[in-house]
Amino acid sequence: MLDPRDAEELPGELDPALRDQVAHTTAHAIVHRARDTEDPRVVERLVHLVETEGLDVVAALWSDAAPNSLPGALWRLYVLREWVRRDPQTVTLRYRLGVDAAPVHEAIAGVPRPPGPQDVRDLADAVLSGVFTGDLAVALERAGSFCRILATGAAFDADAREVADPGGALRMTRGAGSLLRTAQELEHAAELWRAERLD
Repeated sequence: MLDPRDAEELPGELDPALRDQVAHTTAHAIVHRARDTEDPRVVERLVHLVETEGLDVVAALWSDAAPNSLPGALWRLYVLREWVRRDPQTVTLRYRLGVDAAPVHEAIAGVPRPPGPQDVRDLADAVLSGVFTGDLAVALERAGSFCRILATGAAFDADAREVADPGGALRMTRGAGSLLRTAQELEHAAELWRAERLD
């Protein structure tokens, strides 16, 4: 990985084609090398990549990648895990609000009932670990189902706040839409992985 001090000394913006190439190369190297190793310390380091390297470093690598690509899918998983890590109470509340309306997605996500903050943290870590040690498509589908439940919970929460806080309700409704879009992108990435087309 390029040292941040060296990166700051590079002139101008990185060429978009080179940036895309770096995104794909790093995503493939990380996923495939982790899947080839049996060392649990490697997987543990990759799950905690954002804590050690920082979200901005991960964003610089993958945030511009298309959602139907391996780096794009990884970016979405790391962002989801970071949200859960930073605000487990809100995530837990939204999950509890949405879970009864999405029983199929509850089974796929695999969070115990009733979930607590540590349960949602454990799920986020398990999903990311599954990328490196299990069936990547299953990990993406679990994350997609988790996002669908959170989207439903955010929509219910927005409805409950409509009268008291219309601006907050609107932001929550938009957030629910973003979560639903992320769920669809992760589920599509899972289909592509199964078809050996997630590049």
